[in-house]
Amino acid sequence: IGRNKPLPFALDWIDCSHPYLAERGIDPGVARYFGIGYNRGKGSMEGRIVIPVHDENGFLIAYAGRSVDQTEPRYRFPARFRKSLVLFNLHRAASESKTVIIVEGFFDCLNVHQAGLPCVVALMGCSLSARQEELLHEHFREVVLLLDGDRAGRAAGAAIAQRLVSKVSTRLVEIPDGSQPDQLGADQIRCLCIPGYF
Repeated sequence: IGRNKPLPFALDWIDCSHPYLAERGIDPGVARYFGIGYNRGKGSMEGRIVIPVHDENGFLIAYAGRSVDQTEPRYRFPARFRKSLVLFNLHRAASESKTVIIVEGFFDCLNVHQAGLPCVVALMGCSLSARQEELLHEHFREVVLLLDGDRAGRAAGAAIAQRLVSKVSTRLVEIPDGSQPDQLGADQIRCLCIPGYF
């Protein structure tokens, strides 16, 4: 199946209290927990918000870099990194619960975690690879799909639910049109994801 090799280094000079994170509604404590912050060092991720990505065993395998302005690309990944082989935050989520919330992006994942639901993983896109599907089957008994409220997100949610439902209990949650999980309040997220929550 191939794999992403562990990185032989970790970035220093990461500012977890950068204003961009506050603008996105991310608490500094959550940023520190995930190791996310502004990279003041050199290299391909210089001047970007760096997001450490680990494999299912907790090995650091990549940094994703998010621009803090209109610089393209919005997200930068290392050349040899294959995101289809991993689920962001799986190494933490797998120890939390047998019910996992699946979102598309990094900041969706952070916001759901911040809402008090730490068993959450991100696809790093809106498609589910064969390897990601295997990882879900290996670690969880139930999945809650919380994808974006746009046409692509709704189509992806329906397609992914169809693939998963025969092997794990699957629930597809629809969020308001045009919104994303990283834009929802904590109570909204809990109401959508927790049956019977008021």
